[in-house]
Amino acid sequence: MALKSASITLRVLARLLSYPNAALKSDLADMQSAVHAEQALGKDRLAEIDALTKHLAHSDTLELEGEFVELFDRGHATSLHLFEHVHGDSRERGPAMIDLVQTYEKAGLFLGPDEMPDYLPVVLEFVSTQPPKEARAFLGEMAHIFNAIFNALQERQSAYASVLGALLELSGEKASPVKVIPDEALDAAWEEPVVFDGCSSKGQAKPGQAQAIHFVKPDAAKTSARATATAGATR
Repeated sequence: MALKSASITLRVLARLLSYPNAALKSDLADMQSAVHAEQALGKDRLAEIDALTKHLAHSDTLELEGEFVELFDRGHATSLHLFEHVHGDSRERGPAMIDLVQTYEKAGLFLGPDEMPDYLPVVLEFVSTQPPKEARAFLGEMAHIFNAIFNALQERQSAYASVLGALLELSGEKASPVKVIPDEALDAAWEEPVVFDGCSSKGQAKPGQAQAIHFVKPDAAKTSARATATAGATR
């Protein structure tokens, strides 16, 4: 049995994950109609996409923009940059980006100067150009990442989880629970480390590896005490 094309649905899902500005809101009705007409998704997923579309259509634009930034730009677990979930900031991420760009170019897709190849909406635009069998296989290779983001969005009770659920369905997979690692609190991320606090302090736990440099302000009282002791010793 031949797989049904989901080209239009993939493009709509990519657009739903884009920045929720006024232009997006003006296209929501057409996007919703297109997804229903293609019928690549099951009834339950379509209902979830309808709920997201309604949320985007009837919410204040500024509030939506703030919600989007808070959700996708300030946390690792919900990042839309797929290689961040696989490679983090390691050196492997660069070669993986290059390989993906070459894959796009072989298919005749050339990115703009500000577009990242692993950004999910960009990936979906590419997949939408592939035949149904190849598109499903490509999505299947990324299903474990979709599942992780899906669960993170579910935990945050975000309507955007419907998009990742739809991608899992199109890849032939089911959304399964995974352990979501909480993002480090912003205050904790910027907290100054204790000076010379043994091997448990940040930057000292993994010898032989490059570590970030931390500038630590000296304790004013201790500095004053050392200065007094030094002055006394020289008299």
